[in-house]
Amino acid sequence: MLSVFSSPSRYTQGPGATESLGVEMDRIGLHGPVLVVAGRSAASRLEDAWRKAFGEAGMVYSVEPFGGECSYAEIERVKTVARQANADVIVGAGGGKVLDTARAVAADLSLPVVNCPTVASSDAPCSALSVMYNDEGVVVDYRVYPRNPELVLVDTRVIACAPPRLLVAGMGDALATLFEARTAVEAHRKNMRGGASTRTALALAELCYRTLLDDGREALDAVRNRSVTPALERLVEANTLLSGLGFESSGLAAAHSVHNGLTVASGTHSYLHGEKVAFGTLVQLVLEGRPTSLIQEVLAFSESVGLPVTLADVGLGACDDEVLAKVAKRAVARGETIHNEPFPVNPDMVRDAIRTADAIGRRWRSTHSA
Repeated sequence: MLSVFSSPSRYTQGPGATESLGVEMDRIGLHGPVLVVAGRSAASRLEDAWRKAFGEAGMVYSVEPFGGECSYAEIERVKTVARQANADVIVGAGGGKVLDTARAVAADLSLPVVNCPTVASSDAPCSALSVMYNDEGVVVDYRVYPRNPELVLVDTRVIACAPPRLLVAGMGDALATLFEARTAVEAHRKNMRGGASTRTALALAELCYRTLLDDGREALDAVRNRSVTPALERLVEANTLLSGLGFESSGLAAAHSVHNGLTVASGTHSYLHGEKVAFGTLVQLVLEGRPTSLIQEVLAFSESVGLPVTLADVGLGACDDEVLAKVAKRAVARGETIHNEPFPVNPDMVRDAIRTADAIGRRWRSTHSA
């Protein structure tokens, strides 16, 4: 099996980066007309910066509000808007679902895509895939595209002003990166690009995890104070770039499949992707029989920044056997990345790992609470 490493053509990060969007696009030969697919908060906050950035670069642009869900219906709607605007470039601005939608529209229309995350809540910005949901918020599948974004531009001044919970959710998504990458590599599974992992990809996943442990708490303090600090810059890079490259070019495993399973339970719908992935990471460590010391390290970090460690933390405190059975069944659906584990996985195993992870999390909290 050939090794494959995939990444955006250009990654730009720093305070005030939005003001350089037009210049950054011009440097890689993207000129417009531009259609910006934007979340509500992104549109209100960045309207003036876009006007200046695109104006100085001489680019025609228009803004289309995001409909709220990365669904097939929303993609078709935005494609129609893009055609009407004669767009030559699609720019996604907002959270992960906005960027996934922009990526899908661009791929279907054979156009370049630029991702401008306004939150560091997931590792979606750098990838060449979209997580597809139905209108009820349940994951239905993944869409994988031939190439990554041409540009990912991250304005850390904007990130610093976003709700702290979103940064924490990004840490939850990034927390899974190393453990899923190691599993896929050790099991000799294909990564998200259809090849074997490179040593580079695994090293990035390892750096991602170390950065979370070293800088996560201080970065969270910075966002709580709407400040940009070196720790926040490193943490945003970990959530966005390191996690994105690590998962895509090394592979996913059980943690993200558990997330997908949790989406079938309506009680979880108000919780963020990264929050559910964080609990899924604990489930994966239990499923794989990893050392207690490692599980405790993950628990300690998760508790220190406010990530979920129990079922109650993702809205399933009163989860009955019927709901848990549905979650476990969805987690092992055909094509799920849980099948990258080095052993066969069935719903009973997942159900038992979820129950055990929940029990471990509750015991940890009861013995370590002040």
